[in-house]
Amino acid sequence: MTRHFLEITDLTVDELDRVLALAVTPPKPVLAGRGVALLFEKPSARTRHSSEMAVVNLGGHPISVAAGEVDLDHRETAEDVARTFANFHAAIGARVFDHDVLRRMAAAIDDQGFTVPVINLLSDVAHPCQALADVLTLRETFGPDLVGRTLTYVGDANNVAKSLAFAGVALGMEIRIASPEGYQFGGGDLAAIAEYAVDAGRGGSIVQSDDVEALSTGVDALYTDAWTSMGQEAEAAQRRIDLARYSVTEELLALAEGAVVLHCLPAHRGEEISDGVLESASAKVWRQVFHRRTAMVGLLSFLAEVGSIR
Repeated sequence: MTRHFLEITDLTVDELDRVLALAVTPPKPVLAGRGVALLFEKPSARTRHSSEMAVVNLGGHPISVAAGEVDLDHRETAEDVARTFANFHAAIGARVFDHDVLRRMAAAIDDQGFTVPVINLLSDVAHPCQALADVLTLRETFGPDLVGRTLTYVGDANNVAKSLAFAGVALGMEIRIASPEGYQFGGGDLAAIAEYAVDAGRGGSIVQSDDVEALSTGVDALYTDAWTSMGQEAEAAQRRIDLARYSVTEELLALAEGAVVLHCLPAHRGEEISDGVLESASAKVWRQVFHRRTAMVGLLSFLAEVGSIR
């Protein structure tokens, strides 16, 4: 059975450990002579460059495809595009607006008997490759054992926060979500994250509150993301009002007593994070960027190891 990677929960905790280990191991040419299709419905900087270079590091040939070249579900269905790519490539990465497109692509490939994994490069529901880079950065900072470490995510509990929470609790961290009402995880997401923590068996946990100061005091790491994601531009003015108190500033960082600061980028300086914090020694954002590539190396190496890339 082909192993797709649409969310962190597609991995067991032992498999997550293996991906992270492979990410920091000298890469083997598991993609030698093979192509990887990288489809982008949304603009991309870090995701495209990191994914392309990871494929090159593994001996393969990346082909990036812009949205207009295939025009999903207009010129061709997502299913037909996926099956076309599967004839030529060892794996398919896709950055899409609607997470269901990824599910449809994976199902269409499986129905035709292809052994070609679909990898989520970002959707409205999840950003699992970013989460892999985030925990790699945390392990580089604090050591390989993250059990008992605390991280507070500040702002809109979005797709980035969700994938980060799953990865963090799997590794034994306490993940704190500091968001105002209307921007918090729903009960279903909280329950799923808590269940994954229990299954992982490392003591990880998830808490959520609108009290950003209380949740940020004494933690090991602060994390934030842009208040307005692509596709939400019409909401930008209201979001700036609603989230005005949920910014990682020098004052908030002082409550965290020397915590490191993470941001998946691009940053809107002066909104979700101050310029001073982003440029401070506490910020590990450029190591996160670096680990976007190593994360993809680890993931593709794992998919080859389990036979999903042949």
